[in-house]
Amino acid sequence: MHTYKKLFASLLASTSTLLISPSLLAAPVVLELDYEIPVQKNQVAFVPFAGDSVLSPIVLNDLSKTELKITSQNLPQQPHNSSELAGTLPVWQSMGIPYLVVGHTRSNRGKIVTDYEVIDVKSGRVIEGKQSLTADNNKDSMRYAGHVIADKVYELITGVPGDFSGRIAYIEEVGTGKGKVSRLKVMDADGENAKTITEVTGSIFSPTWSPDGNRIAYSVQRDQSYPVIYVQNVSGGGARALTPFAGSNLSPAFSPDGSTILFSSSFDGSADIYEMSVSGGQPRRITNWPSSEVQPSYAPDGKSFVFVSDRAGFNKPQIYRYEFGSGRTSKVSSSGYATSPQFSSDGSKIAFLNGRSAAIMNSNGAITANLGNTGIDEAPSFSPNGKRVVYASTQGGKGVLTIKSLNGGESFGKSGQGVIRSPVWSSSPQ
Repeated sequence: MHTYKKLFASLLASTSTLLISPSLLAAPVVLELDYEIPVQKNQVAFVPFAGDSVLSPIVLNDLSKTELKITSQNLPQQPHNSSELAGTLPVWQSMGIPYLVVGHTRSNRGKIVTDYEVIDVKSGRVIEGKQSLTADNNKDSMRYAGHVIADKVYELITGVPGDFSGRIAYIEEVGTGKGKVSRLKVMDADGENAKTITEVTGSIFSPTWSPDGNRIAYSVQRDQSYPVIYVQNVSGGGARALTPFAGSNLSPAFSPDGSTILFSSSFDGSADIYEMSVSGGQPRRITNWPSSEVQPSYAPDGKSFVFVSDRAGFNKPQIYRYEFGSGRTSKVSSSGYATSPQFSSDGSKIAFLNGRSAAIMNSNGAITANLGNTGIDEAPSFSPNGKRVVYASTQGGKGVLTIKSLNGGESFGKSGQGVIRSPVWSSSPQ
């Protein structure tokens, strides 16, 4: 275990209590959710849906956090469907806004049905025809329906699926030392509707979502004990210990089909990468170098995974790729200090920690975006469509969750309590 802790102290990653600065944990800090979005010319006119006061604000808020510039102000009329544009389409065309979103809600057997249309203003054509969505008439169902509608509107305009109906898991810590309490929390992708999934006295590390978004795996380290990996249903129920081994069991990662988990462990000596069934059983060792290997992450096709090794020398961690078919290992990163890799959903990009900075590289190791020093030494996590990332940082004594478009832009936020760590975006909608 001593070798393993030395590696993680050198990695400064979020997988051991050694990595958390005492000054950072000295007192609770404020969670401020920052969104950073591109600023472009007006592209979409949004008419609040007729008969609705719940869905429209959610859709408008979601779309405003993308590269689309949304306006619902100073519109020439308030149409509920495309047929109401007859005779007034030239007025909309003169505004120079290429897309118009209209719709209305209605009740059907106790449920709420939303009919909406995305209109190409230049031609007057309804893109892919009228859309309809039915939701239960309660707060949670209506909130989710708003995110789903925003997803579809974004896709109809850009051709890329939206990422608003996904969720973000993160760790909130209060207190220090033996009195520290860690909570695993899940919130909607707009920062609202946060719920505690589990709470422990001790530390929680490295949450990761199952592909279907129904489970989260994470490590727990209680006082005077080894870290143990647990699997938890997001909808509730008790956590199940997956790795009751005498060693540091950290950094779980689900396979793309959700059947197996990669993790790092020192139960058989120095830290190596293991794979085992999600249902439990005996793990299979994959790496067996004299150095320490940690932080595995499956490629989206399941044919390989990336991980971190210090085989190049102490305090010189690098990212490598292991191919299951051939057993071949190759170096991926080209910077001097690279840890905490995570693939985008299409496998074209890898988020990682580049020294002290959160960064993005392509699959060949070339850095494509540097998000700067976060002050908390954690890598970003991609949104499902790969257009945005979420990462934790500390700014001015406050814990901050930043959601950022990879195109850059302006930011805004909201507050809560606790030291915030390890946000990770679900690749599947809730």
